Amino acid sequence: MPGVTATPEPLPALAAAWRWTRDHWLAEADGLLAATEPYTSPGRALISLPGPASGSGPWSDGLEGFARTFLLAALRLRGQDGADPHGLLDRYADGLAHGTDPAGSERWPRIPERRQAVVEAASVAIGLAETRAWLWDRLDDGTRSRVVDWLGDIVGTSGYRNNWIWFQTIVESFLASVGGPWEQADLDRNEEIGEALYVGDGWYSDGRGRDGRRQSFDWYAGWAWHVYPLLHARIEGRPLADRHAARLREYLDQAQHLVGTTGAPLLQGRSITYRFALLAPFWAGALAGVTPLTPGATRTLTSAVADHFRRSGAVDPAGLLPIGWHGRYDRVRQLYTGPASPYWASKGFLGLLLPPDHDVWTAPPELPAPWSGATVTALPVPGWIVAATPRDGVVRVINHGSDRLVESFLEPHPDDPFYRRTGYSNITSPQLSAAAIAAPLDSHTALLDASGTPSHRDGIERVRGAGGVLVSRSRVHWLDLPYREHRARDAGAPDAGAHDDGRYDDGRYDGGRGAGVRGHAGDAATWSAVRRGPQLTTASVVRGRHEIRLARWRREPAAGVVPVPPDTAAHLLDRTAAWPEDPGPWSVHLGGWALAADRPEDLRVEQDAHGVRVVRGDGATSLVRGLLGADVTGVTRRANADPLGAVSVTPWVRGSAAAAPGEITAALVVLSGGEEPLEPAAVAAVVPVGGPGTATARITWPDGHTDTVELD
Repeated sequence: MPGVTATPEPLPALAAAWRWTRDHWLAEADGLLAATEPYTSPGRALISLPGPASGSGPWSDGLEGFARTFLLAALRLRGQDGADPHGLLDRYADGLAHGTDPAGSERWPRIPERRQAVVEAASVAIGLAETRAWLWDRLDDGTRSRVVDWLGDIVGTSGYRNNWIWFQTIVESFLASVGGPWEQADLDRNEEIGEALYVGDGWYSDGRGRDGRRQSFDWYAGWAWHVYPLLHARIEGRPLADRHAARLREYLDQAQHLVGTTGAPLLQGRSITYRFALLAPFWAGALAGVTPLTPGATRTLTSAVADHFRRSGAVDPAGLLPIGWHGRYDRVRQLYTGPASPYWASKGFLGLLLPPDHDVWTAPPELPAPWSGATVTALPVPGWIVAATPRDGVVRVINHGSDRLVESFLEPHPDDPFYRRTGYSNITSPQLSAAAIAAPLDSHTALLDASGTPSHRDGIERVRGAGGVLVSRSRVHWLDLPYREHRARDAGAPDAGAHDDGRYDDGRYDGGRGAGVRGHAGDAATWSAVRRGPQLTTASVVRGRHEIRLARWRREPAAGVVPVPPDTAAHLLDRTAAWPEDPGPWSVHLGGWALAADRPEDLRVEQDAHGVRVVRGDGATSLVRGLLGADVTGVTRRANADPLGAVSVTPWVRGSAAAAPGEITAALVVLSGGEEPLEPAAVAAVVPVGGPGTATARITWPDGHTDTVELD
């Protein structure tokens, strides 16, 4: 419940903080670097790690391997004042010489040849700036000239509209520091774009959606937007600018809520394979002296996260960071993800720039403030409610504001599972098989069409939010698959494995692509048609681990409200789109959290006429219980759809009859680290206020507390 504080029990995180001393971090960095040696080209310019290639191809991936490991090496060297017991300076000096040799067999792709080189150029520039006294200043004149020439390809380029603005700014600032080419106009334009993407409370939107809204919120706000200003300041030899310092402090004050007491962080947003790169802003706050966390709390949180990933298999037996979240899991990829992409985790070692006598390394570990008791925290800018229960280590994010809506109105597209689900947590993942993306059920509110196919959420329009209540709406749509049997299997038909019959959807329908959202189920060629639907409004009322979720649909937006600004190209496309309207009728689906495990027998399913729960062997529970208009219970089982386990089960409730326009459907949705009863004590009464089609519901909790929710 909001504001309730419990006495903390002894936490493994405190033990991790004692183990993860500065020397331990150094040893981890050395191990990660040593493991990449066997994959280094003879001239050391390209590091080609095992795994599927990115959309930019193996040549670019080899550059990425050099640049991202060089960043880690540079942090390690700078933190030790140039001490180099493992010969890193010679290794990367050789790579620089061969990679920038335009006639060499190991030359790097230039920026006009591979756009991804922009990203890697920034890591090269940072590495050179941090090790300047021991590397750059000792390179021969020819190599320095070629490095400047290779980096200089970025000068005068444009078109960067998200965190990429910082890559150009970083590179040109380094070039300016060594007498190379640069243009003030580039820096000014990037500054203007960055300021336009700052939303408030420390949050940046990583780009704009197709409708111009700034609703792309994820870990990029931390590991890019708040880290590069500090690295930029270090290149220029000045303190972090006041506005960036204030924003970093505000961000960290909220981001600390997104990590659980076990060290498991929120799993949401793209590029999650960067894993503990999310620690970079926490280190940046300590480096700049602007963090709201005490030194002991910074030590505890960073150690807990690093230890969590180490214990969970993020480093494989060969000592490498494979694509995945814990162990290897290729479905988390985006098209730009290559085998060396996980080494952006190098940013998580930014703390090595803190000297050995810094308070973070010498202070006793302390609990971060959010770990001292259960809390419900509203984050208005991203449109989230964070419900954290430290005793079981679970952090839940209820999402009514982040959608990263980049697809065209006319393009058939599924919801991006990393952004448009209703719920995200640190112990669950969105389901990532092609079948799960095609017909989303987990942590999702949908209208089911006549065949039982669930709708997609698309762009999120915020309605209202206060305290533990958020309301949003979206124009929903359905995707028609070219293979009807696939749609039937995933839609939840009784003969398709959606009920508890023990069978698992294996997610094979991916066209052989298997490369993340945009590489299999997100490929428009997968779909044959789109049907547009009505506006679906969803509300979440959160108390502790309990969420009451409500939904109602209407055919037209509220008076004066349109999905996108009028008189714009996007609005005209929406109004004139060739895709037909689905005629209905529609029933409402309310999906719970998907739980994953290594074996089917580790997930127990129990249900009665009103609710269904899934209990994992460790006691973690996902429960959904119908409260209003949801009288059918069931589960959907999947295999190979979840990075946290080989099998997963999603509980859900839905209406057996079509929902009338404006009719409210409601359910209790619970995720817990401990076993919850099928008949939970926190079941609330939900009563519509008014006549048919009312947009108001009153929720009465067992302790007598009442919430009144307006859905329109």
